[in-house]
Amino acid sequence: MKILEVTNVDFSLRHFLLPLMRGLRAEGHEVVGVCADGPLLAEVRDEGFRVETVPMVRSFSPLAQIQALTALMNLIQREQPDIVHAHMPISGLLGRLAAKLCGVQCVAYTCHGFLFNQPGAMPRRGLSLALEWMAGRITDRYFTVSTQEAEDVQRLRIHPTPLALGNGRDPASFHPDPESRQRIRTELRVSASAVVIIVVSRLVRHKGYPELLEAMEQVPGAELWVVGERLASDHGPSLDENFARAEAELGGRLRRLGYRRDIPALLAAADIFVLPSHFEGLPMSVIEAMLSGLPVVATDIRGPREQVVTGRTGLLVPAGEVAPLARALLRLARDGDLRYRMGEAGRQRARGRYDEATVTANAVAALVGYGGEENQENKVPGSESPPV
Repeated sequence: MKILEVTNVDFSLRHFLLPLMRGLRAEGHEVVGVCADGPLLAEVRDEGFRVETVPMVRSFSPLAQIQALTALMNLIQREQPDIVHAHMPISGLLGRLAAKLCGVQCVAYTCHGFLFNQPGAMPRRGLSLALEWMAGRITDRYFTVSTQEAEDVQRLRIHPTPLALGNGRDPASFHPDPESRQRIRTELRVSASAVVIIVVSRLVRHKGYPELLEAMEQVPGAELWVVGERLASDHGPSLDENFARAEAELGGRLRRLGYRRDIPALLAAADIFVLPSHFEGLPMSVIEAMLSGLPVVATDIRGPREQVVTGRTGLLVPAGEVAPLARALLRLARDGDLRYRMGEAGRQRARGRYDEATVTANAVAALVGYGGEENQENKVPGSESPPV
């Protein structure tokens, strides 16, 4: 079959959809990526995939969305795909609508986090829920990355048969690596005994950076490595003032490493992973950290609460609060044995639940309707994937 994988920006296509595209191609399907143009598409094309660009934007601008919808419809009419598989809230809505209007045989959607579950004004959340409900009426196959959001789909009657597919990463890439640990620490001039806390995410407010930077003032001796950048399409206030204050308070204990392609080595060189987000889908970075043998400090929200067993593989703290976050980080920074025990427990949990090969095989089977080993643990009771 010919399958269009539709998302918003190059970052999402490269970091979230590429494993699924590989899995579909391995089963003999023709896979075409669709998103806004960007530099990361070169890596996808280097693997032999065709990527078509459309003017997708991450905003509620009616004019911009009409332009994106028109471009998607023109592309679908030209490509004549068997399946359109859309991702992310806005591109997911537009992709499904364009596919339905063009008469595509199978319209699929994967939710990576609902806008109506995010903090914000009630009218905006209400509009998001209404749009998701209407889009559910034209969706043949409905997937989520987290079990709790699959339950939301059924509870709110967005779709009758959601399936939680999860996320996965390759244990061969993410694992404890003493050689990488020594190399990275030597490059960054960090001693072998220093406690390193690492966060890997986009530099946006809802990832919890203001709380994290303030909490680090209460974790003496530990370093914080910030890995990531702000995307051009990201919205919300700048974090420049927060980082300027943190640099003044923390000095050399704060390292801003920017966008990196050696995430496995950086995780292997760290001691604690932190992600104090205000909302998430099922964060890949937490899976990567767990596979790398790191204890995880995350917020008690949808997604991370499915991944982290608090007290066993890491610690969950309330979102948006500095003091509990600081206490959790300080507890792990002071106790190397606890870090090791939690890290090992997390690694075993991740290998059992978030192996990329298994997750991808299940996603391929669910999308195309045959083969693979269904992940019954992630299936919402009573739901079955409808036939193509």
